[in-house]
Amino acid sequence: MSAVAVHPGTTGTSAWDSIKRFLDAKAMLLPTFAALVIFVGMLVYGQAEYGLLVSGGSMQWGTISNLLLNNAHMIILAVGMTFVILTGGIDLSVGAVIAFSSLAGVMLTNAGLNGWLAMIVMVLVGTLFGLFSGVLIQYFNFQPFIATLATMFLARGLASMLSTDPQRVDADSPIKLVSADIKLIDGPKVNDLIVTPGVLAAILVVALGFWVLHRTRTGRTVYAIGGSETSAALMGLPVVRTKLFIYTMSGTMAGLAGLVYTAELGKAQNITGTGWELDAIAATVIGGTLLTGAFGYVLGSVVGALVLGLMTVLITRNGAIPSEWTTIITGAILLVFVLLQRAITLRRK
Repeated sequence: MSAVAVHPGTTGTSAWDSIKRFLDAKAMLLPTFAALVIFVGMLVYGQAEYGLLVSGGSMQWGTISNLLLNNAHMIILAVGMTFVILTGGIDLSVGAVIAFSSLAGVMLTNAGLNGWLAMIVMVLVGTLFGLFSGVLIQYFNFQPFIATLATMFLARGLASMLSTDPQRVDADSPIKLVSADIKLIDGPKVNDLIVTPGVLAAILVVALGFWVLHRTRTGRTVYAIGGSETSAALMGLPVVRTKLFIYTMSGTMAGLAGLVYTAELGKAQNITGTGWELDAIAATVIGGTLLTGAFGYVLGSVVGALVLGLMTVLITRNGAIPSEWTTIITGAILLVFVLLQRAITLRRK
């Protein structure tokens, strides 16, 4: 039999080297992992301070329901934004597109158009705005920032032309069905686990987004464009078609998010969605998608959206923290994640 000599200190060094190699290999996952840790940490804090998840021996299903209901539209927006940022682009128009599409849909319904047709119109309006941005970027060589900024002003202006007064959704309109409660778990008192067709739509969008990004040629092209658009074109990948697709899809997601939010709120306004494009970008970046493109996950963006939503819940529960701090804390978290991304990118170089 042969003996294996073990030298003192060798094991510790090897373990450290293994950790370093693992971190180097998985460094790009760190922002997503950090977002997940923050989300779990916020849940633990919420449970310890306010009994957010379990109180009096009973599961607080209402908290989970509200988190999903209040953030379904943002999750949908974040999925579309993930595709755009993965290519190294940006879409500043989604908030304004929501305002126009929701107003147009509600006003058409109130004018007598079939509610189901109006809902289709709301989504297709977003599609057209997204296609418009994509054409400006791809065929007129506009920078994504400028093209989508122009679309944002166009959509916001058109929304204000439609109406500056809130337009209420009729109680018997099919649009309200999107926010109809579906009880999954009948909890004690009002602690039911409830979802709506809007929440189910958000879950379906996440699943489709994940499948497209990780199981299709289009998804691989999205990542390749983010790495190097020139190289992707030289490889024969459909760069033009894919870029048109992602901006059209982002606009479509804005239209769908507008439908979900309008159904939940029960009215449409020309100021709806103000600043939501920045929230969607923040959720995407916090979820681990690099602003320079080529790396990120749809599921990470979902975690990012839930982190922002849960932060609002905790600040509201606290009561002593002014609501303005929501924006400040969001900015601080975003800054930390951008610095983390920067550090990882520099280390890989």
